[in-house]
Amino acid sequence: MSETTEALIMEELQRAEDQISDRIADNMKTFGVSSTIGRLLGIIYLNRKPMTLDQLAEETGMSKTRMSQVMRQMIALNIAEKEFVKGSRKEHYRVENDYVQTFISLFTTNWREVVSKNSHLARKLQDQLRNVEQRYDGQFSETAQKKKEELEIELEEWTAYYDWISRLVDFFESGEVLKSVPIRPDGESKNR
Repeated sequence: MSETTEALIMEELQRAEDQISDRIADNMKTFGVSSTIGRLLGIIYLNRKPMTLDQLAEETGMSKTRMSQVMRQMIALNIAEKEFVKGSRKEHYRVENDYVQTFISLFTTNWREVVSKNSHLARKLQDQLRNVEQRYDGQFSETAQKKKEELEIELEEWTAYYDWISRLVDFFESGEVLKSVPIRPDGESKNR
């Protein structure tokens, strides 16, 4: 094979790899995650080995400071972690290389936060309704009483909904979801 042919093949393969990386970045928007996180995820994933902030900055054209910020976000989302590389003093980062586990990590991390915020608000509002009832005991008009009862019912529904989401997150985190919805339902093997 000539060097020219090899160069053309490598160029075509690089374009295909770039498209995969770009698609990973685009898909991150679905999870409410920035495309920058998706871009780094794709770059490290396709690199197939841990990378330093310097390498990532060079690859993306962004600053090392920005790379550090994004890597902290990725670690918080449980889709990246620091990895020790023998003989190097620089910090290296690797990403989850299993698409399903990445999905589960993003799904569960984001929804746990939503559940926490909304459950906290529900408790706060329930306390507020109890305080209003205690302060104005016996002074509620029929309209005010009806409104209070509607809000109490709404908060019960709200709480039940976020409890359901919490249990759904547990279902994903435990891996039980994979028993109900297997990756490869026909049992075909993975080539990786």
